[in-house]
Amino acid sequence: EVQLVESGGGSVQSGGSLTLSCDASRFMYKKSCMGWFRQAPGEEREGVAVVDRDGSIIYADSVKGRFTISQDNAKNTLYLHMNSLKPEDTAMYYCAADNQYCALMSALMNGGYHWGQGTQVTVSS
Repeated sequence: EVQLVESGGGSVQSGGSLTLSCDASRFMYKKSCMGWFRQAPGEEREGVAVVDRDGSIIYADSVKGRFTISQDNAKNTLYLHMNSLKPEDTAMYYCAADNQYCALMSALMNGGYHWGQGTQVTVSS
């Protein structure tokens, strides 16, 4: 059963903005760390931004100042607001959640988390 559902991906020009959403209302563990990861063709999946269980936020250096991660706890939804998009941001973006490996996720490391199916972001120059 898919417990994390991403939406909001699309195609934009360089400098544009997108907001990704992750519906986690069916995710069984409510006190979880959550984050966004991305994978470009031929590349490994990498961490983009994470919200740990204590609310602390971690960003990859490549997106600091451009991306903002946020949560709406009432809606059980995680967001990724992406501004000043660059062609190198082109990737499949995945929502991740876990209640066990949060230390790993907060280090923006890939891991055996619960994953969504992904949403594609394409940035053209």
